[in-house]
Amino acid sequence: MNAMTRRLVIGTAAVSMAATLAACGKAGDGDAAGGSGGDGKTIGLLLPENKTTRYETFDRPIIEAKIKQLCGDCTVKYNNAAQDTETQKKQFDALVTQGVKVIILDAVDYKATKSWVTGAEKQGVKVVAYDRLAEGPISAYVSYDNEKIGRLQGEALVKALGAQAKDANVVMINGSPTDPNAPLFKKGAHSVLDKQVKKVVYEQDIPDWSPDEANKKMGAAIDSLGEKGFQGVYSANDGMAGGIITALGKQGIKVPVGGQDAELAGLQRILKGDQAFTIYKQIKPEAETTAAIAVRLLKGDKIDDLVSAKVTSLTGEFKDIPAKLYDAEIVTKENIASTILADKVYTAADICTAEYKAACEAAGIK
Repeated sequence: MNAMTRRLVIGTAAVSMAATLAACGKAGDGDAAGGSGGDGKTIGLLLPENKTTRYETFDRPIIEAKIKQLCGDCTVKYNNAAQDTETQKKQFDALVTQGVKVIILDAVDYKATKSWVTGAEKQGVKVVAYDRLAEGPISAYVSYDNEKIGRLQGEALVKALGAQAKDANVVMINGSPTDPNAPLFKKGAHSVLDKQVKKVVYEQDIPDWSPDEANKKMGAAIDSLGEKGFQGVYSANDGMAGGIITALGKQGIKVPVGGQDAELAGLQRILKGDQAFTIYKQIKPEAETTAAIAVRLLKGDKIDDLVSAKVTSLTGEFKDIPAKLYDAEIVTKENIASTILADKVYTAADICTAEYKAACEAAGIK
């Protein structure tokens, strides 16, 4: 993977554009009702939340930069829903009203989007589902094999438990029930854990992927099971793993905890020995492919060479959605250097702040 740009300042204020401007795509594409934002040069970008650091640090700047590279006079209208479905609906509806003809949508609540996307399609708007598969007549979907990611998480936890895995009780702290990826992570993890550990003794889904709520549920699990009642914890992502590890630390409990997203704080916890592993998903190819698909759709060009699969929505209602699904990999203390640092996701200086300097040196990271 090429060097990942971590910070990129791109103006994202909504800009009204005259309908008479030449289109980036074919003549006549994206003519707007009222002439605002619908001149065939504007792509909407709607991200779901900002509790997970990846969205503002990586996804947004990479998508915006790639769109600018492929269509120099295109504008990106960006909004973050801050995990609120109604806010995202208003953002989506505003883009449609402004005449934006291509929207990249990372849904807060995938079930809620069916009516939005269906209504948008009737007005000639194409929606690219990014990272999460929204419901509705989606034009394309770019993400990861999320069930496989769950299996990787399960396998990594089993490995971290070592010889005691078959006799281990495990706590599962799953992701948000409104995120379509969360049940896939859970399903994949269960497919491994149900066979290779003794029992999943406590399990909770966490609304909004909230680290605070994960912390509370972990505290409740400790109260219910006792300090010796479990030997490992599955956390669906790194943010929640942070809350879980804090709850464990307050009780002096040390068990393997895994996560996902290769967040900076998660990587630092791994080096320190507080977190066993994370899952590294190369965001740059996912983001750049999404940007390329959006520009092609804006121009009215085919996207066949950018997709490689067909998927069905989680409800089963919408079938044969063109998709590109990327792989992911397990990251532990042993391979942070060959994955995260090699791909320039973060530098050693980013990770090895004063608090983690000794841990970095012990892991051979300089």
